[in-house]
Amino acid sequence: MSKILVIGIAGRMGKTIAECIEDMEGVELGGGTEQSGSPNLGKDIGHVAGIDEKGVKVSDDLGTALANCDVVIDFTTPESSLQTLQVCAEKGKAVVVGTTGFSPEQRQQIDEISKKIPCVVAPNMSIGVNVLFKLVADAARVLGDAYDVEIVEAHHKFKKDAPSGTAVRISEIVADSLGRDLEEVGVYGRKGIAVRTPKEIGIHTVRAGDIIGEHRVLFGGMGENFEVFHRAQSRETFARGSIRAAQWILGQPNGIYDMQDVLGLR
Repeated sequence: MSKILVIGIAGRMGKTIAECIEDMEGVELGGGTEQSGSPNLGKDIGHVAGIDEKGVKVSDDLGTALANCDVVIDFTTPESSLQTLQVCAEKGKAVVVGTTGFSPEQRQQIDEISKKIPCVVAPNMSIGVNVLFKLVADAARVLGDAYDVEIVEAHHKFKKDAPSGTAVRISEIVADSLGRDLEEVGVYGRKGIAVRTPKEIGIHTVRAGDIIGEHRVLFGGMGENFEVFHRAQSRETFARGSIRAAQWILGQPNGIYDMQDVLGLR
């Protein structure tokens, strides 16, 4: 039985992960952390997550909380996730990170840390979205330069980073499949006179209400359009994907992996 520690266990995503751990085989909720000053510190992790009592208290000391856990799941902020990775590297514990918005410098730090421990770092843990990644790569290669590519993502109004990490990853996949440099062809929204250039990849952001997550990839050709669309209806899809990743990462060699590795889609 693998014991999972959830970072930010009192948050919306943390609670969802904890609830899903309860009804998945082979895993157990072994710990949970919150930031210093949180009113949930010292409470039972089960009570905080809205499940049965676990006999383990919420802590703000990750190093101590890791003692009886095998793997960590972190959906927080880039700064917090980097701290998690650093502590886990010191303790030799595997990590699954679903946080988005990392800067290029932070990604370099993650690459260095992954030399010490196995890590799954993915912008989207949804199994469906990762199948979308595969479909988009194949479609871009087949359709080629004859089709214009537009990516539209929508999330709740509280999401901080834009475009979403998933939309960024989709744009990277499209650019790689078409042999383009995203830095040169990526267009983030349009205004005024904006004549489309032949190799543009459009990336557009919507923020409204409580939208959990929607991603649409449009390949527009002359005489037909081809679209791939994914809508998340519950945070459970991300939680269950992250737990699957946590089960998979145990026993893997040190290094950085993503959900394509976890799902065997490469």
